[in-house]
Amino acid sequence: MKVAEAVGRALCAAGVGQVFGVVGSGNFHVTNAMVAAGARFVAARHEGGAATMADAYARTSGEVAVVSVHQGPGLTNAMTGIAEAAKSRTPLVVLAAEVTEPRSNFYVDQEALARAVGAVTVRVTSGEEAVEQTCAAVGLAVCERRTVLLNLPLPVQASDVPDGALAQAAPPPERAAVEPDAEGVTALTELLGRSRRPVFVAGRGSRGPGGRAALEALAEQHGALLATSAVARGLFHGNPWSLDISGGFASPLACELIQGADLIVGWGCALNMWTMRHGSLIGADATVVQVDDEPAALGAHRPVHLGVTGDVRLTARQVFEAGGERRQGYRSPETGAALAARVRLRDVPYEDMSTRERIDPRTLSVALDAVLPAERVVGVDSGNFMGYPSAYLSVPDEKGFCFTQAFQSIGLGLATTIGAALAQPERLPVAALGDGGALMGAVELDTVRRLGLPMVVVVYDDEAYGAEVHHFGPDGHPLDTVRFPPTDIAAVGRGYGFEAVTVRTQADLKAVADWVAGPRSAPLLIDAKVVADHGSWWLEEAFRGH
Repeated sequence: MKVAEAVGRALCAAGVGQVFGVVGSGNFHVTNAMVAAGARFVAARHEGGAATMADAYARTSGEVAVVSVHQGPGLTNAMTGIAEAAKSRTPLVVLAAEVTEPRSNFYVDQEALARAVGAVTVRVTSGEEAVEQTCAAVGLAVCERRTVLLNLPLPVQASDVPDGALAQAAPPPERAAVEPDAEGVTALTELLGRSRRPVFVAGRGSRGPGGRAALEALAEQHGALLATSAVARGLFHGNPWSLDISGGFASPLACELIQGADLIVGWGCALNMWTMRHGSLIGADATVVQVDDEPAALGAHRPVHLGVTGDVRLTARQVFEAGGERRQGYRSPETGAALAARVRLRDVPYEDMSTRERIDPRTLSVALDAVLPAERVVGVDSGNFMGYPSAYLSVPDEKGFCFTQAFQSIGLGLATTIGAALAQPERLPVAALGDGGALMGAVELDTVRRLGLPMVVVVYDDEAYGAEVHHFGPDGHPLDTVRFPPTDIAAVGRGYGFEAVTVRTQADLKAVADWVAGPRSAPLLIDAKVVADHGSWWLEEAFRGH
């Protein structure tokens, strides 16, 4: 057996079941070996899309995924998606062919590229060590929550692997849950015992098995309100004491209640400028606690009064066991009534800015939330528009929202939703994009149609890079570089085999309801011509920190 085949088979034996990619000569044999060993391969139309699909699949499924690319340009094309995954600490293996001869036109320093965006590298160096090194790459991804570049040099691929080498291949052990430090548990228990208005903010580290149940039990015991960062949105869906998102996408009531907290506990949450609105959500007298299983994360974004190193679920359970009798805390009848009436942004009155030619993005989002099935998985691109789907489209749980925003690149939203859709095939996938990101990633509309995904693609079309328009426009700067002539994005969708509708008014949304009613034999693209007179509320908050 040659190294290329052995590496592909070893990846599958190590637990990889899903691979995305664009196949060239350098990764042809190894990708086919993965398919032969039982992996599902999804061919993207661009390596950047493949990397983002793999990232979203890993986030939404909880399983390690692989993106397979050609040497040199195949890897450089994928780098933005890889950077997003690395910054998000997504368990992902980037399988890249590699040339080692500097005179080759395909040569780049692939290891340096990976380091530059925060990924780690493993290289297959010989037939004798190929299987061991491949399994080590998967182990790094899973056990250290890292994005790993597995370089597969072309001269090594044709080497022979010793007989029986594949017998060594096996899935890595699960990442061990970090036992919380006893002093931290005691200190947090005492703080909760004294608190009258506690708020829990759960982040990415709370999404694991048992995280929700442990946090809800502790919150019930101490009367805490429950919020999430954007990446954990949906974790407390259906809980009557949930504030939904904390930060720029939060409702006025959620902000008011978080600002009124005397104790804020971040559970596997960075408490960064986005989640805390540059610190404005933290009251002057509030005590801030952060729980994380990596010591380096504690206080990384803001000072905290107490940092507790430990797994979220284990820490919450131990604090609960030490916590004593139930307290009312922040859960008064008045607070409960307010949450029921106006914690959702869609329940907050607003002045509808719709015209005959353009629909208010709030009106669009509220209407879509009502007509689209509740069992959905929502992927969101980046841009001025992004707060509307993030705050107005409900999701059934934390696996129903995929938010690839660690690198803040536009153009990832469609590929994000493809990866999330394949991880949650029983749900309706909804891709929420701006016109800039939609056209940047439009090539993957072909992938949606080819896979037969019953996806809804919503384009919030303001014919501009809206964030720049609303950031620089008020100061009188020329905006010709960030505005564009009208584009019939619905026609683009039809060209890829989508059903498509242009929406200017609420009446135009009847076509969406008709599509939902069935048979959904083709995906649907909604080209929504949205009001562009002012920036979104969350953007105003974000720019205060620039």
